[in-house]
Amino acid sequence: MKNNYITMAVLKAKSGKREKLREELLKLITPTRKEEGCLEYILFEDKNQASTFYMREAFKDYKAFEAHGNTAHFKNFASQINELMLEPIQLIELEQVSN
Repeated sequence: MKNNYITMAVLKAKSGKREKLREELLKLITPTRKEEGCLEYILFEDKNQASTFYMREAFKDYKAFEAHGNTAHFKNFASQINELMLEPIQLIELEQVSN
């Protein structure tokens, strides 16, 4: 398997902030996918836990993931985390074991 850096970010909205969090997460999609090292950036919402979102992220390596965290669009999102989210982002690092 390649040494891509793959994560699943878990993002939980505060009460009454679901729509705003969803909107801000969707704003990240296009500019992130244009980043040189981005391989995949897909948003999901948990069908059984309203207001819980998952962002599946794949970057060519950890360095590309770090660069993502320093982009203007991500920094703009990060500046709103305390207002929108119930808890800090939970980042689950994944290792691909099959095709």
